[in-house]
Amino acid sequence: MNEMTYAPTQPGGSPLRLSSRPVLVQAGAVLFGTLLLALASQISVPMVPVPITMQTLAVTLIGAFYGWRLGAVTVLAWLFEAALGLPVLAGGASGLPHFMGPTGGYLFSFPIVAALVGWLAERGWGGDRLVRSFAAMLLGNALCLVIGAAWLAALIGVERALLLGVVPFIVGAVLKSALGAAILKASSRSAGAGSA
Repeated sequence: MNEMTYAPTQPGGSPLRLSSRPVLVQAGAVLFGTLLLALASQISVPMVPVPITMQTLAVTLIGAFYGWRLGAVTVLAWLFEAALGLPVLAGGASGLPHFMGPTGGYLFSFPIVAALVGWLAERGWGGDRLVRSFAAMLLGNALCLVIGAAWLAALIGVERALLLGVVPFIVGAVLKSALGAAILKASSRSAGAGSA
């Protein structure tokens, strides 16, 4: 009898459960996500050839909160805004040249990173599971560095790409992963308190 009435819940799932919301709510979430990404892009430490920003934190959080599909769509929408000339990239930059230069690989990695983190979150690597949340965020950051460095290597060579496009960002990737996991933990705790 219990087996007949039991509806299994996902081990994780995106906390906002946006995939089951009306289209207008999803559209609003995409718009909010692109705004969040634009704001995170302005928190920047200038470096050559690629600046350190809070973009990857925003990308991974969007993936974790929105789920893999809507997370990727949101990041793609933000990239489309940048391509159209809206000042949403680091330092208020925009335009197609940024997709062809040293930052191109990192930009192209972002929708994939959001999808990966969202996919992992939907499978229990998020919410109140701090270690798994951290691992999901760290995998997303690592994927961003791998794709970004591969693109950069084609422009400046493998050794310089690793030296300039990976090494300076490792500590930041770990710290942003920890911060992202803490945000997910705090949000799941407040959601639990709200539903109690």
